[in-house]
Amino acid sequence: MKLLNVLPVLGCGLAVLPACTQEKKTQERPNILFILSDDHSRAAISAYGGFNAKLAPTPNIDAIGADGAIMNNMLCTNSISGPSRACLLTGKYSTTNGFYQNEGGIVFDNTQQQYQKILQANGYTTALFGKWHLFTEPKGFDHYMIHSDKSQQGTYWDPVFDSDGKKFKAKGYATTLVADSALQWLDKTKDNGKPFCMMLHFKAPHRPWQPDSCYLNLFDDVEFPYPETFNDDYAGREKTLGESMATIENHLSRGDLKQTPPANLKGKERNKWLWWGGSGKDQFWTPDPKLKGQELKNWKFQTYIKNYLRVVRSVDDQVGRVIKYLKDNNLYDNTIIVYMGDQGFFLGEHGLYDKRWMYEEAIQMPCLISYPNGIKKGLHPDELTLNVDIAPTLLDFAGIEVPQDMQGESMKGILTGDEVAKKDWRKSAYYQYFEYPKWHNVQPHYGVRTDRYKLIHFYYNIDEWELYDLEKDPKEMKNVYNDPAYADVVKELKAEIVKLQKQYGDDQTLEQRRELTDRYMLKYDE
Repeated sequence: MKLLNVLPVLGCGLAVLPACTQEKKTQERPNILFILSDDHSRAAISAYGGFNAKLAPTPNIDAIGADGAIMNNMLCTNSISGPSRACLLTGKYSTTNGFYQNEGGIVFDNTQQQYQKILQANGYTTALFGKWHLFTEPKGFDHYMIHSDKSQQGTYWDPVFDSDGKKFKAKGYATTLVADSALQWLDKTKDNGKPFCMMLHFKAPHRPWQPDSCYLNLFDDVEFPYPETFNDDYAGREKTLGESMATIENHLSRGDLKQTPPANLKGKERNKWLWWGGSGKDQFWTPDPKLKGQELKNWKFQTYIKNYLRVVRSVDDQVGRVIKYLKDNNLYDNTIIVYMGDQGFFLGEHGLYDKRWMYEEAIQMPCLISYPNGIKKGLHPDELTLNVDIAPTLLDFAGIEVPQDMQGESMKGILTGDEVAKKDWRKSAYYQYFEYPKWHNVQPHYGVRTDRYKLIHFYYNIDEWELYDLEKDPKEMKNVYNDPAYADVVKELKAEIVKLQKQYGDDQTLEQRRELTDRYMLKYDE
């Protein structure tokens, strides 16, 4: 079944949808709408505040949190797209579900248990639209339409889709096209007598941050503020952050900065000019050779952040369309809506873009949840919640027993005000990251996060520990691992890491961890 380009569209991606004229009986079991955006930073959602909130509001995404909960500490367990998606589906850590990095030829095992499979087996109609990025055929869906290209990243314009195994090329902007198809599917299935679970996965705002044509000049007259840590010199973190290849100053390409290639360049030569034409400190792409030093770095940031937020604007538009459809068709009150980014993302903090690190900007996932029939408005939970908690939570709300092998915990108690559940909630969160060196030269690492402290171990070809006191240093600018005043804290957190590694099946030796990196390593071209 191919669903696309049927609904008339007004303005920038706003379609006219038929209103439901009949009263729909409230279903006993909730519908589920899970919206996932790729690389959506909390700093680009106005409900979370931050330096972009007033200049680039996201009213439709914000509305989800206003009608329910804005999760203050939703953490990613492996901050990279494919692995995080696998964690969301399975409720298991990367080392358990087997998909722990994007590169290296790893394929997600689609035979394993996933929450949509369980929902489907229990009478739900299921569908997936947009980005998949697990290098295998989706299972447990009555219908799917996913981005189909070698990397499964998809393109912003005229994307190729795989619809239930049949590929086709669509005309238009991907964010709008995906929402179009999702809404048409809802319109066809809403009266089938079954609750639905629909996953709406936008490619946006992933690199290369290509806005819809109607937003090309949005923010032209705006100068966005610079994050407090924009000019971080990486003191005390020279071997970790200092070796990153994801800095705004040195590692954005001509394509990222929307430079126009010479007219005589075609094919591979054109792509090389745009994306591979330099590296490291040679990569000072600018339309004005007079721009130097801090002024050039500032120009790169403004170019990057404006295109990123233009892309986010389209996502917010489409979220608004979907919410309006649910309300117009009397489906809203009985639908759990979850809006998430697949991990955090740097928007200039520490001078970076991208994700991967265990630092706050990368692991803090935006997560807003509404369910008028089951969640009170205005919640701001501070508990340490994880992406592996999503699957058991949705199953729990659907009245389905959570499989014992899921490593996440149901957040239902937290979202419904169960004081016992809140009291007994986890006090620490474990993190793991594996992919190296492509694409950004981030060392493999693991660590633990509590409400106050964070301890990280970088282990591949270095042996570096970092400790942050988040109460005194919330921006993570000072590594206090070697400070004698924190010796007892280090001892306690190392013991906690050992406990969590055993709990989550990641109790490997350093040699085994390094061998794993070697096995799936994808190196930069010489």
